[in-house]
Amino acid sequence: MRAIRLAEKPRVIGVMGSHRGDTRTLDEAYRVGEGIAKRGHIVLTGGGGGTMRAASEGAWKAGGLVIAVLPSERRYPAKGYPNDFVDIPIYTGMSDARNAINAKTPDVLIALRGGLGTLSEIALALKSGTPVIGLCCPRFEVAGEIDVIRVATVEGVFEEMERILKG
Repeated sequence: MRAIRLAEKPRVIGVMGSHRGDTRTLDEAYRVGEGIAKRGHIVLTGGGGGTMRAASEGAWKAGGLVIAVLPSERRYPAKGYPNDFVDIPIYTGMSDARNAINAKTPDVLIALRGGLGTLSEIALALKSGTPVIGLCCPRFEVAGEIDVIRVATVEGVFEEMERILKG
């Protein structure tokens, strides 16, 4: 049986990215998930493959708790959902509409390389006031003061995450 280690007051940290991923992105996702868990926080993903799986695996193997907001219903699970490293699957039956939950639930959202789903989660998070840290995430422009906090390294992700959580 696996022991889950959480901080005294764990925070929910979303990790969003593609259901695919190149080697670099998958490594970064794994390290992000692992680092979140080692800090005693909860990882929230979309629960599928690619970067979602890598972040979940990193967190799970580091003793973290992994929650996944899934696109399908329990009775009719989507292929590959939830991945093997999800502790708490949340079946929504909402398909892409679940992205709103992924975007509005976490205290901080970390976005990695991804496609339109990741882009929608970034936009919804920013619209709802969820801080977004982007590690090589999709680029876009919006009018106004709202923007992604862009970092170039996994270490940069954690520096910004800690700054946000302390503030």
